[in-house]
Amino acid sequence: MPRISRVGVGATVLLLALSAFAATAGAWKLLGISWVAYGSMALAAPLGARAHGERPGLLVWGYGLASGAMVTSAAVFLVPTAIGHHAQFGGFGLALGLLAGFASHTVSHRLAHLDLPVDRTVAELTTHALSAGLIIGIVYGNMPELGPLLGVAIVSHKGPAGYAAASRLGRRDLGWSVLLLPAAGVGLTAILASSIQLPAGAGLRGVVFGFAAGVFLHVAMDFLPRCELGSEIHDLVADHGDAHALLDRLRTHALFSTALGGLAVFLAWLAVS
Repeated sequence: MPRISRVGVGATVLLLALSAFAATAGAWKLLGISWVAYGSMALAAPLGARAHGERPGLLVWGYGLASGAMVTSAAVFLVPTAIGHHAQFGGFGLALGLLAGFASHTVSHRLAHLDLPVDRTVAELTTHALSAGLIIGIVYGNMPELGPLLGVAIVSHKGPAGYAAASRLGRRDLGWSVLLLPAAGVGLTAILASSIQLPAGAGLRGVVFGFAAGVFLHVAMDFLPRCELGSEIHDLVADHGDAHALLDRLRTHALFSTALGGLAVFLAWLAVS
């Protein structure tokens, strides 16, 4: 039986300590977002570890709902904010964020070919969680009037990502509890980064919020459930008797799941506005 990860437990304890600090500062929105991110991955990971192989349909719906919600939230809440501060600098920040997201994805792929002392999947998820938390913390620290809907939508992919990662770890007889580190990562950096106050200059704020929008849009598009040859979904169904027909059906599921993810954000925005 795999042992409990000390790193995962330590990250959880540290998140609890920082949460107590955030509570004294009244950062309830960040606390909620941090623990939604933690809870969704921490609850999905043991399910993935017990699964006998990843279920392609479940992953398509999980990734589709999450990516649809992320695209919609970034486009509705962050892009207008960036452009509102400064149209041109906001646009430059948006482009920079998209390109930076692509660059980080490329670097992560290169690192996959190196013999690292830690599991590559865990390392990628942790790096992504820490960077996402950094941006979320800065955004909410400088715009406390933002509702929690944006942050919750941004971290909504943590559930399916944890499920898929735990399933891969289980096939190598590795415990899922190490995933508590990336689960806690968003909250760890978000709470710390919320104390960073940006200068009042419209140009700089436009760049920062545009950059945040670009990064989150890239992440959302990266999690779109692609049912094509060579994709993660294709690898899961490659041994199926009629993989091509199954991929065709899954493409329909991908279409509806992403649309419903975006619609859920729209309906939630109507409910709170």
